[in-house]
Amino acid sequence: MVLLLGLPATHGKSKNRLPIRKAVEAAKEQGLETVSGKTVKNHFSRLSSLWSTLVQREIVPKNPWIQWSFNTTKKTERRCWNDEELALLTPDQWEHRGISRRTYAGMVNVALYTGLRLGEICNLRGQDLENIQGVACFHVRPHPEDGWSPKSAAGTRLVPIHSQLIKAGIMSFLKPDQHFLFPDLPTSSEGVRGAAFGQAFSKLKTKLDLPAEITFHSFRHTVSTRLRNQNAHFRELWIDRVLGHEASHRSQGTMNYTSSIDVQNLKSVIEALEFPTFQLDLPEGC
Repeated sequence: MVLLLGLPATHGKSKNRLPIRKAVEAAKEQGLETVSGKTVKNHFSRLSSLWSTLVQREIVPKNPWIQWSFNTTKKTERRCWNDEELALLTPDQWEHRGISRRTYAGMVNVALYTGLRLGEICNLRGQDLENIQGVACFHVRPHPEDGWSPKSAAGTRLVPIHSQLIKAGIMSFLKPDQHFLFPDLPTSSEGVRGAAFGQAFSKLKTKLDLPAEITFHSFRHTVSTRLRNQNAHFRELWIDRVLGHEASHRSQGTMNYTSSIDVQNLKSVIEALEFPTFQLDLPEGC
């Protein structure tokens, strides 16, 4: 039961399915949302019904799925980073032999100024940085040649690159004939880029004594919260488009409108993100 409670909520919903133990490890390392106690209870209930029939037919001696207690209370909710916690994320705190401090700083900056998911950042290719209508953008999209795609159709999107990211030097990660934007991220034996980074980031959290409610995915929560609390005149649909969320009302008109949002409007959403006390420089060659 403990193993099931550690499964990511999206397990079984994608083409690339990890073995259960590997999926649990990935969920822990990447701070993914896990299944609820209620979901596990439902699984046990269905299995119990099946095994009750097997017991009645004397095919098995007993039913192992009964008399379990379940904690169906609300799970630990992830929350946003605050300014004091962000200030702890300095390059000299990062410890990983294979993943450089420069990559660590680059990924944290991208996460904080775009709201991209960890998997989306890890799978950015050089070709995914495009100039659209005069705006530099990350193009999050499927790469079937590598067996990777965003978690949903809405995940395929253009995300303008924040001026602070450009100022920090994110474009310097682009190198001729370089496949991935962050090339030193290893791919696990299951074909998952980012597992090693997620594990190292979890260790960094422990080292910094950060609470369980804070994960790498909390950068995305931070971006979403900041944007939705902005006193700005951009539409909720624009925020959803930047974050790769499905529109609340999936009418044909809404879907057509969402797909044709001007990139300049998306840029206005991204540029509304401000973290005046945050500065994580991109160190050279380390």
